[in-house]
Amino acid sequence: MNYKWNYEEPTPEQNAAAAKLSEEIGVSQTLCLLLVKRGISTADEARAYFRPQLQALHDPFLMRDMDLAVNRLNQAMGNREKVMIYGDYDVDGCTAVALVYRFLQQFYSELDYYIPDRYEEGYGVSIQGVDYAHQQGVKLIIVLDCGIKAIDEIAYAKQLGIDFIICDHHVPDEELPPAIAILNAKRKDATYPFKDLSGCGVGFKFMQAFAISNGIAFSQLIPLLDLVAVSIASDIVPIMGENRILAFHGLRQLSQNPSVGMKAVIDLCGMSGRDITMADIIFKIGPRINASGRMQNGKASVSLLVERNYQKAVEQARQINQYNEERKELDKKMTEEAQELVKQSPDMENKSCIVIYNEDWHKGVIGIVASRLTETFYRPAVVLTRSDDLVTGSARSVSGFDVYKAIQSCADLMVNFGGHTYAAGLSLRVEDVEEFKIRFEEYVAKNIESEKVTPNIDVDAVIPFSEINRKFYSDLKRMRPFGPDNEKPRFCTKQVFDYGTSKVVGHNQEHIKLELVDNTSNQVMNGIAFGQSSEARYIKTKHSFDIVYTIEENSYRKGELQLIIEDIRAKEL
Repeated sequence: MNYKWNYEEPTPEQNAAAAKLSEEIGVSQTLCLLLVKRGISTADEARAYFRPQLQALHDPFLMRDMDLAVNRLNQAMGNREKVMIYGDYDVDGCTAVALVYRFLQQFYSELDYYIPDRYEEGYGVSIQGVDYAHQQGVKLIIVLDCGIKAIDEIAYAKQLGIDFIICDHHVPDEELPPAIAILNAKRKDATYPFKDLSGCGVGFKFMQAFAISNGIAFSQLIPLLDLVAVSIASDIVPIMGENRILAFHGLRQLSQNPSVGMKAVIDLCGMSGRDITMADIIFKIGPRINASGRMQNGKASVSLLVERNYQKAVEQARQINQYNEERKELDKKMTEEAQELVKQSPDMENKSCIVIYNEDWHKGVIGIVASRLTETFYRPAVVLTRSDDLVTGSARSVSGFDVYKAIQSCADLMVNFGGHTYAAGLSLRVEDVEEFKIRFEEYVAKNIESEKVTPNIDVDAVIPFSEINRKFYSDLKRMRPFGPDNEKPRFCTKQVFDYGTSKVVGHNQEHIKLELVDNTSNQVMNGIAFGQSSEARYIKTKHSFDIVYTIEENSYRKGELQLIIEDIRAKEL
């Protein structure tokens, strides 16, 4: 792929700040420059960044309505009211429900949890769910990772004598539901210092506030942090501020002392006994938890996450793994069909976005397919399918473009919609699909910058191979966990040469295994360039080329560093 390489030379002020910071904390000037570019310029800020502390979490009562939420929950428990924990069927929703249920279960028994069926009820709070709660005698529903737009459903619940506490992180509309308390840092009248918690993160803050109000030690919340880390990685929220602290300690919990259900999934994935990373969650743990809600019902995932018996958890994890295998087969088939539709679409090269519709596609997989289309064609993508009398869709975006706002511009065509900057869901009437395609394309074409539809690689620093050593990599690892707003650093080295031993590898000869030297040192660096075998002929010409890469430890040769080469260019950056 022909990537556009984005690199900004550091300013004299940034270089000076990096040099000062390097001297103070004993980290290379290159990595200190990366910190400065992330807004970290003092030794104290750097230490806080490298060693995130749970004590630095914000007071949960800074969140608007938190006192109301805690008071209502305390009242319910005091009166022995039945409480339902209600959540979305994706990873964030399932982890959020499991977290609140597991924590409260230690102190209260009149609890139940509920995950709506994706196919029978759709996204969010449903009338069917409210009716079920009413039949069970529920008086309080704590809804997680959804609910911010459920105005009619919550009004209906209120008529039945059921109160709601909403814990959500999606963008609200002007009108808010008639809930007892709405915990959402994206409210216009929000008072909370951090806006980008996951849905599970909001649930954690609620439980933190509940613990404070009842004199429960914070240490009792720590075992739940593995759930928060999984939600943060899977929901693609920024890895800065509180999310960085929660993810850092959640990954430690996941690696060293995971809950029974999480351990079953980790063992199933063959990852026991090693440090779990954000990438492990995104590519292995998250998809398995998600698969239940995509293929059957998310309640199976919550059941796994709250399970206390390891053998039972193993059986549940195997079932969820089977759902994931089915999901992968369906995903592959639908992605191929979708890509063919896009290629056959007239004037596709001149379109700013992709909107495709097939009424026979599986509703549970359209979000994954939208992601694949965005990766392949590098433009915002909306994938639509038929769901009863409506058309349901999932949207994904490219870096720097707000797909939620694009859908919001067509709000008059929507039956329902919600989401974030880079991912959103929507439903509309069948007769409005063609109008939506036209207006969505018009909005994207008008508002997207041309470079956003060109594959980009952001280069953090240009360095020689001589800088790469064990100390450099050790300090680089301290910048983890990586994710949005704290991306894994990408480096560029110019004028590198094949050491003479590079070769094409892979089942279909699609990758290149490289041994490289640059023009400033004799240091030989090992690297792997996935899917770039077309560059092998040029590499063997002995001419120099530039590379962009990340640095990792070779999982097969402990202690050896290797470059994961993302792009190869035969000319200057």
